[in-house]
Amino acid sequence: MEKRNYQKELDGLIDGLEKRPRLLLQACCGPCSSYVLEYLTRYFDVTVLFYDPNIRPEAEYEKRLETMRQLLSSMPMDHPPALIEPGWRGEEFLAAVKGLEGEPEGGARCAVCFRLRLGETARLAAEGGYDFFGTTLTVSPHKNAPLINMIGEELAQRYGVAWLPSDFKKRDGYLRSIQLSKQYGLYRQDYCGCGLTADAAGGKI
Repeated sequence: MEKRNYQKELDGLIDGLEKRPRLLLQACCGPCSSYVLEYLTRYFDVTVLFYDPNIRPEAEYEKRLETMRQLLSSMPMDHPPALIEPGWRGEEFLAAVKGLEGEPEGGARCAVCFRLRLGETARLAAEGGYDFFGTTLTVSPHKNAPLINMIGEELAQRYGVAWLPSDFKKRDGYLRSIQLSKQYGLYRQDYCGCGLTADAAGGKI
């Protein structure tokens, strides 16, 4: 199977744009969103969807949501994004990953989590008449970009809305997100979200 360069695919897509499409972007956190929004708002009318039922506990969710709001209010953008925040829905994540609680970070539970979050993004994008849906998740070096893009493409077929291919860690995207996080004083969490691996080991989150 040929290895795909999702950054080049995104370059080609952007080069072919004749207007500013509407993009529903699932955002995992403020720090990861910083570079992605700096980049994408040049070409798309972006709405940020903070759908992250994986984040535990609820207080951590609220802290990350506030950091997202902080980024949107402080980072100058020519076309500032809107924010959709459906509230903490942790029970949806727990139901989806039932039986996978002991999986390691990066294992089968993560694939289910990606599908849960991107599935809701695709559904809302189709419902709202967006041209594309995508995610900030691929900016992280700890996330499997080919898997995320594969799931996105499957959901695009199901919901009839185009997937935005990405591997935002390319071209020092992750490094830029760290720089922007420092510049705007953003809270940077020390675990992905669910904390279930720590739970299984008897640790704290």
